[in-house]
Amino acid sequence: MAKEEEEWETTENASKDEFIPAWQKQITLRAMVTGLILSVVFNFIVCKLNLTTGVIPSLNVAAGLLGFAGIRTWTAVIDKFGMLKQPFTRQENTVIQTCVVASSGIAFSSGTASYMLGMSPYIASQADAGNTPNNTKKLSITWMLPYLFVVSFAGLFSIVALRKMMIMKYKLTYPSGTATAYLINCFHTPKGAKLANFIFGAVQWIVARDEGCGFGSLHTFGSQAYAKKFYFDFSSTYVGVGMLCPYMVNISLLSGAIVSWAIMWPMIEEKKGDWYSAQLSATSLHGIQGYRVFIAIAMMLGDGLFHFAYMLVVTISSFTKRGPPQNDYSDEDDHDKKIRNDYFLKDQIPNWAAVGGYAGLHSYLSLSYPSSSTRSNAGLTDWSLASNYGKIAILTFSYWVGMENGGVIAGLASCGLMMSMLDTASGLMGDFKTGYLTLTSPRSMFLSQLIGTAMGCVITPLVFWIFNKGSYPAPYGLMYRGIALLGVEGFGSLPKHCLRLAIWFFLAAILINLMTQLLQKYETKYGIYRFIPSPMCMAIPFYLGGYFAIDMCLGSLVLFAWQMYNKQKAKDFGPAVASGLICGESLWGIPASVLALAGVKAPICMKA
Repeated sequence: MAKEEEEWETTENASKDEFIPAWQKQITLRAMVTGLILSVVFNFIVCKLNLTTGVIPSLNVAAGLLGFAGIRTWTAVIDKFGMLKQPFTRQENTVIQTCVVASSGIAFSSGTASYMLGMSPYIASQADAGNTPNNTKKLSITWMLPYLFVVSFAGLFSIVALRKMMIMKYKLTYPSGTATAYLINCFHTPKGAKLANFIFGAVQWIVARDEGCGFGSLHTFGSQAYAKKFYFDFSSTYVGVGMLCPYMVNISLLSGAIVSWAIMWPMIEEKKGDWYSAQLSATSLHGIQGYRVFIAIAMMLGDGLFHFAYMLVVTISSFTKRGPPQNDYSDEDDHDKKIRNDYFLKDQIPNWAAVGGYAGLHSYLSLSYPSSSTRSNAGLTDWSLASNYGKIAILTFSYWVGMENGGVIAGLASCGLMMSMLDTASGLMGDFKTGYLTLTSPRSMFLSQLIGTAMGCVITPLVFWIFNKGSYPAPYGLMYRGIALLGVEGFGSLPKHCLRLAIWFFLAAILINLMTQLLQKYETKYGIYRFIPSPMCMAIPFYLGGYFAIDMCLGSLVLFAWQMYNKQKAKDFGPAVASGLICGESLWGIPASVLALAGVKAPICMKA
């Protein structure tokens, strides 16, 4: 019995004798050197994948693992010679992970394979229109590097004041940040790490030779359901994410998939030839894809507007409060949460630093609105919607400036500002969640993020220049330029009734959120507000489909069954099991990326 109790010991109890260094000592020279080396490696991987498939796996877990392996090997060697002065802690491991992810994140948000590449004369020559001198810009390190420095840091300062609200008040899960934290915690306990799903990730790669192959191509619920994006794609990552997300988040995702792909899109497709041309492809923004994209984004913007206004009121209120910060936990909260709250509130980042840094970069306060929406969404479902808001910026500014005045370049540049700011903001908040769960100081996390972002702003253009002369498909460069060309033509080029439907769904998102808040405040007997779907979560499958929602609902079902069997163990160790499922498949992303870089394809194609 004693052995079983030890096996199920919680994280902070297992580490109760752990030495927690001061925040200044969590950022060490060896951590930054390791972060720099891994940043270069990961930037090469991300840049190459950006220019080939355009699909980037989550690197949080891989950064945590390789950071652990590098420093643990180094400390083991110097300890043999009696030269080890400071032990390797999970806080230092978290700082490395934050630095590497911040740096490699710039390789994605920099747009070297999307909006920035879309500015180049080479991509312009492949488009139907807009190939004029004032609508193209030759790529050069001399302007790319300072541009990235300007746009990348604004997002970091814009969210610092909201970290306590997002993590402690709203208790957002940030699945990738949570999974990474549990992995790091596991490495730094006596039992070490037990990863659940690395082998299955390898099996999935073996049977997925080309697009349309693999477990995800199986018609789980039939051919008609598969055509409407309803199938189980055997992704243990999203099963694990589903276990971490609240039940209502997963139900909202599935509800959105049913409303859109089972009801709305089939009805609109019946109007083909009337509402939009029957000759258009399924991916054209002038056709059915226009409804999918703009209605989804309208719901996200409505949800974001409501939460931005709500958070603005709360944030202003927190600025005006006097006295020391109060701990946001009750006596009923568990031991781990009390410890984490104490450390999370211990080293506060001054509000004047956040506001001063944000204003000093001459950023536009209007960008905080979509930023709040993006952070909230990433915290709920692990989806970053920075690129979606970037597309809205392209359309808006391209239309405003016009073709004759360089509207294509203006739209793509505004997309860069939006994407860089929102992506770094949501990434930092996810890292704050990792720091919260590993007892890492917010100050050391923020400084590490600043250092990693600076590394990325220098490394990314240099790495891109190595690939610049190569022959790669770069699928997103022409796509982003195409959106800019659509913008200069005006919203009148959208399919019939698209703008009207988008406005209605925008208003519906605001009303649903308002109703939820009112019920939460005034209807306390039955708690009806708990069963109202989230508009933000409902909007995501409008564009992507319902396949991942099915995975996540399966994760909820697994957790529910576990809670029925043993509620306390499910509460204490459900996140660890979910993290194992996420980490296993994420870790396979390392060898899979290496194989992709080498041009090695899977040996088997399995399809329905």
